Amino acid sequence: REPSAAHLSMGYCPQSDAIFELLTGREHLELLARLRGVPEAQVAQTAGSGLARLGLSWYADRPAGTYSGGNKRKLATAVALVGDPAVVFLDEPTTGMDPSARRFLWNSLLAVVREGRSVMLTSHSMEECEVLCSRLAIMVNGRFRCLGSPQHLKGRFAAGHTLTLRVPAARSQPAAAFVAAEFPGAELREAHGGRLRFQLPPGGRCALARVFGELAVHGAEHGVEDFSVSQTMLEEDQGKDEDTEEQKEAGVGVDPAPGLQHPKRISQFLDDPSTAETVF
Repeated sequence: REPSAAHLSMGYCPQSDAIFELLTGREHLELLARLRGVPEAQVAQTAGSGLARLGLSWYADRPAGTYSGGNKRKLATAVALVGDPAVVFLDEPTTGMDPSARRFLWNSLLAVVREGRSVMLTSHSMEECEVLCSRLAIMVNGRFRCLGSPQHLKGRFAAGHTLTLRVPAARSQPAAAFVAAEFPGAELREAHGGRLRFQLPPGGRCALARVFGELAVHGAEHGVEDFSVSQTMLEEDQGKDEDTEEQKEAGVGVDPAPGLQHPKRISQFLDDPSTAETVF
């Protein structure tokens, strides 16, 4: 009923950088502060703190058109945060950022949330959603098909656990053979130097208690120096499903190991209109 008042409580960062190339970063934030009704005496302080929050103080007085892609995204996010809006909408905020800049922006957004403000973002990165979001919604063809906490969605869709081993490079093969023999269905996903990463199916002989027990008792015999077990990330599960779809499109047969029950993949669930939505 009061759209103007509602707009004052919102901040928005579009997917494309809505910046003026000839204005400096400081001038952007000062302009938006005045448009949002920040008292003139506080405009400079508001702009300075916004630049510092996003790590742009060094570039504050340079034209925004000279910024790197990552710094332009930071500036667009800083603009969305001007005036301390209660709700901030971010559309693909880390697009084009390198890993370091992306992590910096994640930490900045988590600080905003800790201040008591709400952040709603869209992203194609499952990792980003898991790091930033307390609740996730997955949209397909304009419809929300799944809503819940990251842990709820992991429990519903993630395929078992990820086992990571650290072994001497010369003993990688014996260690991999040990895992394959002791944990049926284990799939070697990555082997780099002395680091082996396996995907373990859920339950059965790959139950967590058994995994820890076998590795603690017999791991050293096969060169295992250290190991860790973590829940599979949604990003990994989706990536595996995309690989399977690519194989199908290329005409490559995909035959599951005998007796191995594959858990329902997240994309298969979303593509099946007969499946009931999950809300938690």
